[in-house]
Amino acid sequence: MKILIVAERYWPEVGAAPSRLANMAEGLKENGCDVEVLTGLPNYPKGKIFEGYRGCLFRREEYQGMTLFRYWLYATVSRHPIARVLNMFSLAVTIWLFAFRWRRIKSYDCVIIQTPTLVVASSAMLIFKYLYRRCCLLNVSDIWPTTAVDMGVMRETDKSYRFMAALERFLYRTADGIMGQSQEILDHISTFRNRGQLFLYRNLQRYSLVRPPKKKGVPLKVVFSGMLGVAQNVEELVRKISFEQLGVEFHILGGGRQLPEIEAYIQQHPHCNVKAHGFVAKEEIADRLREMDAGIVPLATRIRGAVPSKIYDILPQGLPILFCGGGEGAHFINEHRVGMISSPGDYEALTQNIEKLNRMSDADYEAMSERCLQVSRNELDFDKQIKQLAEFIQTLAKRG
Repeated sequence: MKILIVAERYWPEVGAAPSRLANMAEGLKENGCDVEVLTGLPNYPKGKIFEGYRGCLFRREEYQGMTLFRYWLYATVSRHPIARVLNMFSLAVTIWLFAFRWRRIKSYDCVIIQTPTLVVASSAMLIFKYLYRRCCLLNVSDIWPTTAVDMGVMRETDKSYRFMAALERFLYRTADGIMGQSQEILDHISTFRNRGQLFLYRNLQRYSLVRPPKKKGVPLKVVFSGMLGVAQNVEELVRKISFEQLGVEFHILGGGRQLPEIEAYIQQHPHCNVKAHGFVAKEEIADRLREMDAGIVPLATRIRGAVPSKIYDILPQGLPILFCGGGEGAHFINEHRVGMISSPGDYEALTQNIEKLNRMSDADYEAMSERCLQVSRNELDFDKQIKQLAEFIQTLAKRG
């Protein structure tokens, strides 16, 4: 079976989306699929085309036994509306150059289209579903534009919201099948289409699940691992929680928009017990997490459909989770008793949870760590999930 994955971001870019898609592509390949990727020139998270790719309209390369087709896009991290529109529409336009490869496109049994972004995904759907009649599987990681409303960057009365909502309806109703990153996403999509064509695909990592429970360290080391953006707002967390008074170390693995401000705060407050380590290579992240005692997974606000992928990074290392959020993520943590919950932005409650974890007996901590490992083995098995996905795609392609 031959599969094309279409996504705005891919290796060597960092973050949840590129990591998730690279894992999916490699997993499908290991399950006997011939996988290729159509994406943009790498530029995230700095908003600048990576060295070695600059000045290119198109670049073809081989990676992990897969062929990658990269097209130019307007790279930026600016919040200016014009810059954001250029960023969204540029790749949506340049990938039409790929449409001339008609023999190659005809060879695909299924095309997996990543969304967001809705504009690029809609452009890809027009090429592969309408122009070439390929079987198209939509991969939904966030339910835009609903997510934009939850984050406060868009209002339902805005013209941009109505435009995005129209693209959302088009994608959901046109795709042959849809996979979503959470059950809440699938429940939302099922209001648009047949539930039987939906597949739950969690953002699991390919970690070894054979580990002993953690022993609590002294001092307690709490970690945030991921992109430092507005959805997480780690900068405010650093300013609002006194880790020095708690006698706890807070380690930050990752980078992004808020990193300079966090580094400036650390420089101004050298005894704040916060340490920013910058980006960590994908191959090293499991070992770095294992050095910690707990993971903070913050959301600045309640985002419908969002189950942060950081949960699936942290649990396989046996680390309890300090979750700042609600919905499906909070339910999962409460149900399996693998951490503590506070509301987004409730730093007093988060502080109390850190104190509880710090005072927890060694026996109770190790029991919670064991539960983290147990739920990872039983419910977060990447190899089992990717095999089920390959079977789902095969069934979908036969129908098409």
